[in-house]
Amino acid sequence: VGEIEMTKKFNNVDSIIFDLDGTLWDSRKEVASAWSEVIRGYDYERKEVTFQEVNDLMGKTIDEIEDILFPKLPKEKRTEILYECCENENSYLRKYGAKLFDNLESTLDTLSKKYRLFIVSNCQRGYIEAFLDYYNLNKYFEDHECPKSAEIVKSDNIKLIKNRNNLKNPVYVGDTQGDANATKDAGLEFVFASYGFGNVDEYQYKIEKIEDLLEL
Repeated sequence: VGEIEMTKKFNNVDSIIFDLDGTLWDSRKEVASAWSEVIRGYDYERKEVTFQEVNDLMGKTIDEIEDILFPKLPKEKRTEILYECCENENSYLRKYGAKLFDNLESTLDTLSKKYRLFIVSNCQRGYIEAFLDYYNLNKYFEDHECPKSAEIVKSDNIKLIKNRNNLKNPVYVGDTQGDANATKDAGLEFVFASYGFGNVDEYQYKIEKIEDLLEL
């Protein structure tokens, strides 16, 4: 499909489903700090997770992250460490927050007057809640979803949000090829947030900053 000009408007769209990392906020620095705190407590060759490593992990599932960070450990130990990392991450973000993209809340406020808004992210339980609670953004979003098991992929959760909330024609906004693939598998149009963490080959719409959604 390639790039379509910004002059193209949403056609009969009734709702917008957002990715979180790289789309609504940037938590890479905070996640690296929270995970490194945990990893240093284990007798393992890895003693930290860097900002760049967190960047490269964004959008991946928990199982994929375990395999990348702890390839020499048995599955049970990988899961134990990453679970503790994620729990510490949630606590860290509830305490310190992370960097919202510029003009996010004003954009959400305007969009919410016309569209129903949702979040679907490949994160652990409690992560979306930490984002919403720290910045008091719950009032803009009706529902959200993250994987409840390794068998559930992002396209499943996009479809779950659509069906659970009786959405007729939602679009999905994300920043990675994984987001684009999941959106296509779910049968939705994709809005590429090019200011985020990834590159995407095909999309129906492209935005260079979050408030570009208002032009669509």
